[in-house]
Amino acid sequence: MIAAEILISQAFAVQDQFLSLSEVDALILAAEQRRQQGEFCDAKIGVGASLHKDSAIRGDSTCWITEPKFAAEVALLEAFEQLRLRLNSNAYLGLFELELHYARYAPGSSYARHVDQPHGPRHNQRRVSLALYLNAWWRPGFGGELRFFESKGGYRDVDPIAGRLVCFLTEGREHAVMPALAPRLSISGWFRVRN
Repeated sequence: MIAAEILISQAFAVQDQFLSLSEVDALILAAEQRRQQGEFCDAKIGVGASLHKDSAIRGDSTCWITEPKFAAEVALLEAFEQLRLRLNSNAYLGLFELELHYARYAPGSSYARHVDQPHGPRHNQRRVSLALYLNAWWRPGFGGELRFFESKGGYRDVDPIAGRLVCFLTEGREHAVMPALAPRLSISGWFRVRN
């Protein structure tokens, strides 16, 4: 269980087995069905009129979780709602809503060092970032780690293991997705606050 105290004190928290392998498999299937329906598109960087694709910076394709939702997605949203309520109750974060999407990385793709709060009022409402991994086939050495950069130099890597949930305080938290040697699938998003 993600502990609010750890999230606040360390600015990030990791929970293994947030989902069971059967729940992961159901989300993998939902993502594949959305991909076959043409719902995934190349991820872009920038905001508003400056939005553009730059695969040297960001090489994933994404799909927002929208209606109609698959049963596995509905169950996931319910689990995230319980997490939101716990974080609000234990850490008084004022989290109000959730943005959520699939992120699919082909072998060799990555996402350069960045923050999840680019300029613009909607992005500034992001308070807690989430990454949930759906890589049931992942093995050591496949790459694709989520890299957190420390303010005093150095970094910490988190492997994208199936069922693992990573939460971190969004503001100013620099991170990257390292190049993956195998296809890499996750669900990423943000708990947001009201302005």
